[in-house]
Amino acid sequence: MAVNLTANAIPAINAGDVNSKPVVQVLDIKLIGTTQERYRLTLSDSESTQQAMLATQLNDRVKTGRVRKTSVIQLIEYICSTVQNRKIIVVLNMETIIPECEIIGNPQMIVESNLGAQKATSNVASGSAILSNNGNLSAQRSVQASFANSKNLSAQNSGNSMQNYPPAIQPAYQPPPNYKSDGAIMKNEAPARIIPIAALNPYQGRWAIKARVTVKGELRRYNNSRGDGKVFSFDLLDSDGGEIRVTCFNAVVDRFYDKIDAGKVYMISKGSLKPAQKNFNHLKNEWEIFLETTSTVDLCPDEDASIPRQQFSFRPISEIESAENNSIIDVIGIVTAVNPSIPIVRKNGMETQKRILNLKDQSGRSVELTLWGDFCNREGQRLQELAEAAFSPVLAVKAAKVSDFTGKSIGTISSTQLFINPDSAEAQTLREWFDQGGKDIASQSISKENMREGSKNEIRKTVSQIKDEGLGRSDKPDWVTVKATITFIKTDTFCYTACPLMIGYRQCNKKVTRSGNSIWQCDRCNQEFEECDYRYLLQAQIQDHTGLTWVTTFQESGKEILGCPAKELYRMKYEEADDARFSEIIRNCLFTQFMFRLKIKEEFYGDEQRVKITVVKAEKVNHSTESRYIIDLISKFRLS
Repeated sequence: MAVNLTANAIPAINAGDVNSKPVVQVLDIKLIGTTQERYRLTLSDSESTQQAMLATQLNDRVKTGRVRKTSVIQLIEYICSTVQNRKIIVVLNMETIIPECEIIGNPQMIVESNLGAQKATSNVASGSAILSNNGNLSAQRSVQASFANSKNLSAQNSGNSMQNYPPAIQPAYQPPPNYKSDGAIMKNEAPARIIPIAALNPYQGRWAIKARVTVKGELRRYNNSRGDGKVFSFDLLDSDGGEIRVTCFNAVVDRFYDKIDAGKVYMISKGSLKPAQKNFNHLKNEWEIFLETTSTVDLCPDEDASIPRQQFSFRPISEIESAENNSIIDVIGIVTAVNPSIPIVRKNGMETQKRILNLKDQSGRSVELTLWGDFCNREGQRLQELAEAAFSPVLAVKAAKVSDFTGKSIGTISSTQLFINPDSAEAQTLREWFDQGGKDIASQSISKENMREGSKNEIRKTVSQIKDEGLGRSDKPDWVTVKATITFIKTDTFCYTACPLMIGYRQCNKKVTRSGNSIWQCDRCNQEFEECDYRYLLQAQIQDHTGLTWVTTFQESGKEILGCPAKELYRMKYEEADDARFSEIIRNCLFTQFMFRLKIKEEFYGDEQRVKITVVKAEKVNHSTESRYIIDLISKFRLS
């Protein structure tokens, strides 16, 4: 197959061409890098040669032999970057024209000092001649004529059967009029050209990306040897399916945190690229963007339908069995069981919530999904309501973490997203399978059996059984569910003043004291502030048909019982002195039946041991669910 390399392709690329899709030859391939494999190529247009870097997603082209020394290739996507005053072509996509042939022409390495002349020549070829302050029009015409003659000579030498690929220079990206302008453009401050996320690399100078925010992380505060700080991240997705994480620290957080909203499209430029920390970043991108004080983030006012709202790479549940521990995956399944939410104390002493679900799909396997933190009360509560209504929802999980602790299971992390009954082809297929008989097909669990009836947080007890069976007196606490009525609430001290500062992901919540007339002080954080938080610390008496007992209720469960925040109730009683309204709220809770999830543990008070009963969750009795429970009990008694 006769082929002609694109004349002057190397100078054109050095001058900024990204559109001509030139045909070039590979003269050399060299593997570089120790931590990550990368290939350096030497490319030729038959007259000039230039070094190039192959994008890592194209490494398999070299490994499989599709691209090798003397191969003739066509560059589909590429960009030229300056690294340490040297030009490097970054190849993002290419096609092999001839796998192997003789070296074409007599190419010479392009000389860096001649780049200015080559750039001018390439610009003339595209019809965009550059005028200098003392430029001479006749000289410019002479350059244009000489370039045209050389081009014609090249065409004559090539023969009629050979194809030429003339370069075309893409103009720099010009932002729409409604984008914010920061004044006149200075030297080297021309607007950056929009490129795909997949094309980003540290070798580029100016760049811009247009992408949708798929996930906005929480604002986190930290403390290390360099002092206090704050950080937040968000994930981006562009129209080509490229994803990347963006991270902001300290002063940059103040600039952009309130500006970023999940689901919206932004134009982002002037950030620095650093290797992604794969311990915390699950996206399929080797780089991560760090925004700086000079970075720009502009909201695109018009919705761009070409950019999807989310991108999934679903894996069947059966494949989770062979997935590596701590790997991040996307999964979709039918929710077949939902456990109640229970409190868990982390290693750092902070308390959080945990809820376990069970998912199944067409692969014949089921898996446990553990929800942590706010997922338990948001999506978890909605899933529980759907499950109690005998409706098994479809749940799509973006970025779940695989665990191999006694079997394989998955759990949420800070960047996880849950989609209940999503509008997608995968969800529709799964729903049809389940409704048309899939619900009756037995599936094998790949997880430890935590969902079976009778697990510790589902045990039903009466009030008298707490004492009679000595619950809470072992090394570990007992978790039981009691159906009982509130008969009395202590109202003299029902809340405490708490620290509102954030430590990592969680609020401090330690008790604070006044330091002066209007200043509150937290001994744990060693900071002062004008406003404190108010959190419930209720002492209440509950009773069923077997007896009564005292329980302690904290913030979340106290709000569930009283129906309003502790701060609102405190102001009502002590600042507004609205005793009538305060008493009415308390009376509405009395003699109301709740399902109490209780944590029972023996603790020391001085030298005395006492069994402490804490309400971790309080829900008003759902009579439909309770009736089904009683009917099941009656059926079991009949069978026995």
